Amino acid sequence: SVQSREQSRMAWRSHGRDNTSLVENLEKNSIIKSDRVKTAMLSVDRGNYVDRHPYEDAPQRIGFNITISAPHMHAHALQILRKQLKPGCSALDVGSGSGYLTACMSDMVGPSGKVVGIDHIQELVEHSIENIKKDGKGNMLSTSQITMVVGDGREGWEEEGPYDCIHVGAAAPSLPPALTNQLKPGGRMVIPVGPEGGRQTLDMVEKDMEGKVTRSQLMGVVYVPLCDKKHQMNKN
Repeated sequence: SVQSREQSRMAWRSHGRDNTSLVENLEKNSIIKSDRVKTAMLSVDRGNYVDRHPYEDAPQRIGFNITISAPHMHAHALQILRKQLKPGCSALDVGSGSGYLTACMSDMVGPSGKVVGIDHIQELVEHSIENIKKDGKGNMLSTSQITMVVGDGREGWEEEGPYDCIHVGAAAPSLPPALTNQLKPGGRMVIPVGPEGGRQTLDMVEKDMEGKVTRSQLMGVVYVPLCDKKHQMNKN
């Protein structure tokens, strides 16, 4: 679903034969710079979340007209959010898709933390739950360290909020106010913003301890749109 133009030359050399070599190549190419991000990505085997070419550093289709982002973009998001993904933190993964990044985030926040994954397609949420179980992380679900819900991610998931961090895996035409509102003071969000098929940027949104929100553009990207279920299912 996404390819960063800034890092593409290095990132596309990060393919692996298996999950370990993929993560090691991402580290070697300076995409992964944090031990905590590396540990999380080693512990979540992408092969349990993607049927075809899981260890290629490229987006892959996972059904329902959506793709899972390239591993280097997941690594980049975890790097940006790592200080808000400390043990005990709470996080929201909007457009959780396969459940892969939700599981990585959950590994970082640990048993005392909580991650909510939200997607608007019931079957996809059910599939993500099966993926997480297949990856040996069913205990994260049973203890509510991970909660996977069906809903409109543009509205967030207020009942478990506010959150230390929010990751959005699809491009919003503009910044959704509900997501900004559900960030804790000191919180951070990573979200692609821009029109479908047009110029999009990966933006970082931060809320300071007084509640003031600032936004900065990190890089140009190409993501699938953050849209309603009907638009998603009707795409060619």
